[in-house]
Amino acid sequence: MRRDGIQIGRIYGIPIFLHTSWFLIFGLIAFSFYSEFDALQLNLPPSRLVGLGVMTSALFFGSLVFHEMAHSVIAKYYKIPVVSITLFVFGGVSRIGREPGRALEEFNIAIAGPLSSLFLAGGFWLVEWQAGSNAILNTLAGSLGWINFSLALFNLIPGFPLDGGHILRAIIWGFNKNYARATRIAARSGQVVAYGMIAAGAATALSNYSPLGGSVGGLWLAFIGWFILSAAKQSQAQAEAHDALDGLRVADIMTPELHTVGREISLEDYAREMVRTGRRAHLVVAGNQLVGLVTAEALTSVPQHDWDVTSVQAVMLPKDKLHWAAPEEPALSLLDRMRTVGMQQMPVIAAGSVVGIVTRDSIMRVLQSRHELGSLAER
Repeated sequence: MRRDGIQIGRIYGIPIFLHTSWFLIFGLIAFSFYSEFDALQLNLPPSRLVGLGVMTSALFFGSLVFHEMAHSVIAKYYKIPVVSITLFVFGGVSRIGREPGRALEEFNIAIAGPLSSLFLAGGFWLVEWQAGSNAILNTLAGSLGWINFSLALFNLIPGFPLDGGHILRAIIWGFNKNYARATRIAARSGQVVAYGMIAAGAATALSNYSPLGGSVGGLWLAFIGWFILSAAKQSQAQAEAHDALDGLRVADIMTPELHTVGREISLEDYAREMVRTGRRAHLVVAGNQLVGLVTAEALTSVPQHDWDVTSVQAVMLPKDKLHWAAPEEPALSLLDRMRTVGMQQMPVIAAGSVVGIVTRDSIMRVLQSRHELGSLAER
């Protein structure tokens, strides 16, 4: 179990995770297919109907993995690291280690997903055509064909974070050569799409008086719209952060004050130190030597009743596994590395000595200061 979810395996070297919300939607989709097969009135026993529902739901989520793998394979072709693929309540998402370096790369990575879904739709429809009078195979293949076709069309809607939003950004980026501006335009487009989905979903839910008909579908559409709206706003914030940090070095965003703790102290004492200083990350030292890094997240790996008998050394990230930055490294390059390795704090080392640390808080302070300066300049 990780923050990404429950890892179920690897494909092409990419870890595949199931978010806890996935189990809810998997059950709902399996029940939906159960009802669809039951409506065929083939006098099948309930156990077989359940098996058909579960199998079809698994094939549906297999289609989502295929869709995300298409993105990931193209990303890896361009030497972009793929951190993971996670299936969750809205479908699937690929997490890459850095943004594409060129508009063409972004376009090819984004278009690969819808094209893969169209490929699957064609394959399932071919199976349906060959199924003849086999009602079960006909229904299974036909349903999955239309689902994949709909998935492709839905993802081509031009708004972040959908594939169509990335395609739109790639096209704009290719014309104006300005990544941040293209991101803002695509993010705003995503917000327009999201507000439209929320309005359409609310209207559908309110206009349909059936408690299990369009009302549920309308609420689901509005919920998806809300998710897209949140992601689009996040993408816009990331574009503004990209603008603010462009041209800065690690030395410009690091915190020079070094907060250290001894490796021998207990987690209970560390929790008190964390509350006292308000810092979520501390360098761990033995004498004057750096031996590791401990963060607030490490506390969650140990039950609280064991904090008083567990030392910091037992849960720290040791020095030999510690990623670090150089003061002259570009800030945007560091952020890409931090995202790739899943770290929110990274020490800064110069001439063999720790001279500072980059944390989420130190980055936010720089962004806030630049935002305030920008607001003053506009007055």
